[in-house]
Amino acid sequence: MNKMDETVSFRTGSVDMTHGGGGRAMAELIRDLFHRHLSNPILDQGHDAALFGVPAGRLVLSTDGHVISPLFFPGGDIGSLAVHGTMNDVAMAGARPLYLTAGFILEEGFPLADLERIVMSMARAADEAGVPIVTGDTKVVEKGKGDGVFITTTGLGVVPDGVHIAAEKARPGQAILLSGSIGDHGVAILSSRENLEFETVIRSDSAALHTLVADMIHEVPGISVLRDPTRGGLAATLNEIARAAGTGMLLDEAAIPVKPDVAAACELLGLDPLYVANEGKLICLCEAADAERLLAVMRRHPHGADAALIGEVVEDDNALVRMRTGFGGQRVVDWLAGEQLPRIC
Repeated sequence: MNKMDETVSFRTGSVDMTHGGGGRAMAELIRDLFHRHLSNPILDQGHDAALFGVPAGRLVLSTDGHVISPLFFPGGDIGSLAVHGTMNDVAMAGARPLYLTAGFILEEGFPLADLERIVMSMARAADEAGVPIVTGDTKVVEKGKGDGVFITTTGLGVVPDGVHIAAEKARPGQAILLSGSIGDHGVAILSSRENLEFETVIRSDSAALHTLVADMIHEVPGISVLRDPTRGGLAATLNEIARAAGTGMLLDEAAIPVKPDVAAACELLGLDPLYVANEGKLICLCEAADAERLLAVMRRHPHGADAALIGEVVEDDNALVRMRTGFGGQRVVDWLAGEQLPRIC
């Protein structure tokens, strides 16, 4: 057996209260799990705080808590989701993500094998994105007072000079672009949670979007708004933008991409894809003259291959989001009443 197996058994062991007690067991868990998989020069400094330099520009800081159920799902898990979600929040401000931090709340009795699987997933996601996890924290709560593992991640990024992206910049005449199909993440979570089987496996779209955003900003630095439609889906996100800017939105139902298997699952489950969460899509508002250039850039990127022009910003003192339906009429796409699916991210 290697030294790690002698100190902490990741094959058969589980989290216990000593792993959060500040003693030898906690030190071994941090050394043999977190540092082993997340190692990088800044984290390896071993301080409680990370020390680093930052490039010129305005800093962006975002924190996100992740309480998803189930922890593992087709297309990802809580670990990769925690990395992707926070990086995307930073990127939607037009920033280049620089560093991440991670805080873990572990429940007594949680299998160490599952914890290692989650940490390894975080390490892969951070490495693929080129954004290191530079510091973190671990706490343990008694059995029955948690739900396996909760993860909070914080991301730091920098916005280059000349880029200013904000919801209040939406104005009539602008185009509304969507980077791809909606509803994948929410349906993947629900099908896993309820053990539902469809003809094909529906996978979460969880992905880091910062390189797509960088390509878009390089082509059109004057992009007005970027948002990722997570909880509440496309509908909630567009309503938030409309309210912030005091404008309306007019969508084209036929232009909004939804995969056939996701659409079928939503119909079966009584869900509207417009309100289902996504974790790897973005909405972009830009001047109409820039729309085709941006679409071309988005479609060249793996995370924007199915990008589409789905509507326009319109004048509306009531800040309503409306949609032209396939029947030739219009309907209001209102705020979500209640929560369609809890514990989604």
